[in-house]
Amino acid sequence: MSSPYSGATPAGSQGYAEPTAQNYAADYSEGQQYSGNMGTPTTESGHPDVEGVSVGALIGEVTKDLSTLMRQELELAKAELKTEAKKAGQGAGMFGAAGFAGYMVALFLSLALMWALASAIPTGWAGLIVAVLWGVIGAVAFVMGRKKFQQVNPKPERTVDTLQQVPGALKPH
Repeated sequence: MSSPYSGATPAGSQGYAEPTAQNYAADYSEGQQYSGNMGTPTTESGHPDVEGVSVGALIGEVTKDLSTLMRQELELAKAELKTEAKKAGQGAGMFGAAGFAGYMVALFLSLALMWALASAIPTGWAGLIVAVLWGVIGAVAFVMGRKKFQQVNPKPERTVDTLQQVPGALKPH
């Protein structure tokens, strides 16, 4: 026996296309929520027409609809994650480009400083002065970084404390 919900559409209504991940992804990328009619016959008031349908068939249909909904939600989640991962990748690429541009700025400013000093002293000494300046900057950054790492405690103290309290809390008083 065929269920009235097995894809049949009421007379005079338009056909229904099953929602797909592509529909969801297209709607998500346009900032819309997916909305669609599940293709079930309805009464004039808009409620599903369940007259003459057994409870078992209705439960089976609800189960099938929930299964379809879960699959579609997973597809939507995949589409959303893919879109967000693409944005994150593009952002990371821009940070990389900014880092490289900063490196080039430092390089050319160093060369400009060297040539400016070279107008007053020999070029070799000017290059050595610029290299020593970068050595001092690097040493200061190293010392500051080492101090920060010495402050790091690899043991999660609060978590260890609360975990030690768990056995006592489980014992009957």
